[in-house]
Amino acid sequence: MVPINNKVDFAVIFTVDKANPNGDPLNGNRPRQDYEGYGEVSDVAIKRKLRNRLQDEGEAILVQSDENRIDGYRSIADRVFGNEAIAPYFDKKNKEPNKEELVGISASKAWYDVRAFGQVFAFKGEDVSVGVRGPVSIHAATSVDPVDITSMQITKSVNSTTNTKDPSKKTSDTMGMKHRVDFGVYVFCGSINPQLAEKTGFSKEDAKKLKQALITLFANDSSSARPDGSMEVNKVFWWEHNSKLGQYSSAKVHRSVKIELNNENKLPNSLDDYTITIENLEGLSVKEYDGL
Repeated sequence: MVPINNKVDFAVIFTVDKANPNGDPLNGNRPRQDYEGYGEVSDVAIKRKLRNRLQDEGEAILVQSDENRIDGYRSIADRVFGNEAIAPYFDKKNKEPNKEELVGISASKAWYDVRAFGQVFAFKGEDVSVGVRGPVSIHAATSVDPVDITSMQITKSVNSTTNTKDPSKKTSDTMGMKHRVDFGVYVFCGSINPQLAEKTGFSKEDAKKLKQALITLFANDSSSARPDGSMEVNKVFWWEHNSKLGQYSSAKVHRSVKIELNNENKLPNSLDDYTITIENLEGLSVKEYDGL
C-alpha cells in the first residue's frame, strides 16, 4: 500500500429529477431543506451510499445496512466481537496497556470505512472505548438554488391488515403521502487529510477506490423514492496538492467551483440551464470526471 503524501480535495455535482434524495424523518419524510428553501442531503446519507458502493466492489465494511448485510452479524458490536484480531482486546482479563490503540489499528486494517471515515468503538458494559479519526471528511450536499417540493397523496390497492370492524372496507394505512424534489442541482465537497491517513493506513489505492465510488455514487441505489435515472452524478472534481498541508485551504478550493444559472427568468429543469466553471488556483490543477 502506497501512503498518501498529498492533501486531496474533491467536489461532486449531481442532479435530482423528481425524486426524494434524502427524506427528513422529523418532517414527514419530506426532502430535506434549510430555512431558505435550499435542498440538503446529509453527510450521513452520502457516506451510506459510499459504503454501499464500496461494499458492492468487494471492500470490507463495518457499518453495513440491513439490506446490504453480507454476514450473519446483526450489529456493529457483533461484527467487532466476531473479528478474531479485535475481540481479545475487549476481554476484561486482557491487561494490554495500549489495547485501545491496538483496537484502532486492527479495525482500520479490517474495514475500509473505519480507515476512511473513522469510527467510535464504545459498547455498553465494555471498559474499552476507542475513537478513530478518519482522514476522509465529507460535507452535506446543498442545492445551488432553492428547490420546489411536490407532495402527492397515495393509496394502496390492498389493506396491509384486515379491517376488524368491517372486512369489506379499507383500513387507514392504505392512505399515505409521497414527496419529491421537482428538479435540483446539488453540490457536496470533501477532503482527504494525509496526516490522519497515516494513522489509519488509508492509502493511494483507497483514495482511487473512493474517487470511483463518487463517480458511481447512485449505482444500485434506486428505490421507490429514487427511481433509476432520477439521481445522477454529473461531475466529480479532484484536486491533488503538492504537500501534506496543501497549497490552499480546503475552503478556498471548494469555493473555486462556480455554478451559475444561465437565465434567472426561466425555471431550470436540467444541468444545461447552468454554467459550471472552476476558478484557477495557481499551481494547483484539477482533474474533471463525468459521472456514471
